[in-house]
Amino acid sequence: MSFLSSNPSIAIVGAGAMGCLFAARLAEQGADTVLIDIDRERLSAMARDGIHLTDDTGARTVPVRAALAADVAAPVDLVILFTKGLHSAAAISSVAHLAVTNPIALTLQNGIGNAELLAAGFGEDRVLLGTAHVPADLTGPASITTKGFGHLDLGGLTDTAQAFASDVASLLTRAGFAAHVSQDINATVWEKVAFNAALNAIGMICQVPNEGVDNEEGRRVAINVVDETVRVATAKDIALDRDRIVATVLAALRDHGHHKASMLQDRDHGRQTEIEMINGAIAREGARLGVPTPVCDTLTDLVRIIERSCLRSIG
Repeated sequence: MSFLSSNPSIAIVGAGAMGCLFAARLAEQGADTVLIDIDRERLSAMARDGIHLTDDTGARTVPVRAALAADVAAPVDLVILFTKGLHSAAAISSVAHLAVTNPIALTLQNGIGNAELLAAGFGEDRVLLGTAHVPADLTGPASITTKGFGHLDLGGLTDTAQAFASDVASLLTRAGFAAHVSQDINATVWEKVAFNAALNAIGMICQVPNEGVDNEEGRRVAINVVDETVRVATAKDIALDRDRIVATVLAALRDHGHHKASMLQDRDHGRQTEIEMINGAIAREGARLGVPTPVCDTLTDLVRIIERSCLRSIG
């Protein structure tokens, strides 16, 4: 029997593009969904007007609950974390009171380390992690546009948690996402980390979209990042398909030349990036395991320098 009822209670933490998209889609399917954030003005707009969602089936407005973390009470069945990685610890702390009824906690965030932070708050046997390949853009305070295929992979942080993955995948599939249960979710997560590490920092540092990296020098740096990530993962007994990752990176450069990496978008807006959860995390794991990561080390340091300058200039 499913641990989720036909009308599950779901708390989504983080009202960015992905959080809003998932909240709207799950609410449409009848789930008792609340969207949690710290931006009072946006929360008020969403609570009043709902979320305007545009996808392949058309445009519509979906009523949602939206609230500060302190105003959401247990019980909830599922907590989904969608903040940026640098905000994960604070976000998890804000909803720690929801752990009292032992909900499942899911992270589909970029980077490494978010699942372990969730485990500290909700228990490792209740944590699912995964990857989301879903195009979603905020087009207003409460407006989301998504087009095309939405692919999710998820699995348990532990063997005990893995038992919950199928029910959550079914719930997300009913909400319009192609959700799959991975039997080796760590490899899936690390392959996406390798992809993001290969492209994000270079684009941010050089201030170019993908097409600006699609040259001999850019491809060489990106592939070196993939190779370092594969070596670190191997030292952790996580087997990655190096050639598949490289092919995906090259395809992104070739087929999505106008795309701006999220770290470049962060730079453009004077925001901190997720470098510490991506290249920085690879470098830290490499240092811990005795695996050299000179390219990731250098890219991480350069992004840190730029971040300090950008944040200072708008401070």
